[in-house]
Amino acid sequence: MSSLSIFTSMTNPEKRMDAWKEALECYNDLADEVIVVGQDWPYEFSWDFIGKTFQKGFNKCSSDWVIRMDIDYFFHEKDFSKIRKSLIKYNNYPMIAFPQYQFFSHDRYQIKTRIGLAFNKKKFPNIKLNGGGDLTLATINGSLINPKLVPNLLVPIYQYDSIFRTKEIIKEDRYRFAKAWQAYFQDYGGRGGENIEESFNAWFSMVKDRYPKHSFKIKIENHPKYIQQKLNSLNENQFGYDIFGLKESTKFPKIYYLKGLKEKYINYLIIFFKVKFNKRFQLK
Repeated sequence: MSSLSIFTSMTNPEKRMDAWKEALECYNDLADEVIVVGQDWPYEFSWDFIGKTFQKGFNKCSSDWVIRMDIDYFFHEKDFSKIRKSLIKYNNYPMIAFPQYQFFSHDRYQIKTRIGLAFNKKKFPNIKLNGGGDLTLATINGSLINPKLVPNLLVPIYQYDSIFRTKEIIKEDRYRFAKAWQAYFQDYGGRGGENIEESFNAWFSMVKDRYPKHSFKIKIENHPKYIQQKLNSLNENQFGYDIFGLKESTKFPKIYYLKGLKEKYINYLIIFFKVKFNKRFQLK
């Protein structure tokens, strides 16, 4: 059996209202080793510090396979066995990708993207987490590893985003990241402007655009067991309680549900057969 490490990053998780204890419990149940980095994250930071922190976590891991998890990412306990088996089945690939289920509230989600998070460190030790537009995606020898050209699992990442945070915490968080982006790339890139309100408004505009696409419904008891109690205890000051007033007024067009089904099943099959007959990323 292949050994597995999970690394995550977190800074002041109590202050930022992260579900960090629940996340670490999930990771420890799945992995042989859990590494935490990012405790020294400065308040004002350079954008490339994110990828450097991820790389630090990857480098510290000692197992055959390494999974990177943001502290708001969870796996469902029913999928642990599938994940472990996939590490053996796809042992000749550098990366395995997962569909990302994005939650703004406890009862709805969208398949946001497909993201490569499991890395074959034993056979591809030169993987770097420095690619893509945000300088955090996996590369080999400077080339981005396309998540649609490596094995994809029907095992979702449950991403809880800012669901447990208050408006004040989100405002401060979005402003910090907007400033870091502007300082590094010399523009705000849709992240707001020069003050905290502009940064929050840019983020909330994104929420308004995405929330109608959260067309899949889910009950709390079908979430990972680690997070159910925290979801049940959401209060009116937290984003996930009513999406800061959007929950009751938002409509969910059926077209997004159909697109979601296509992404969940049809696109998965397309990727499956593409990977099966494309040996580009397999170990020679």
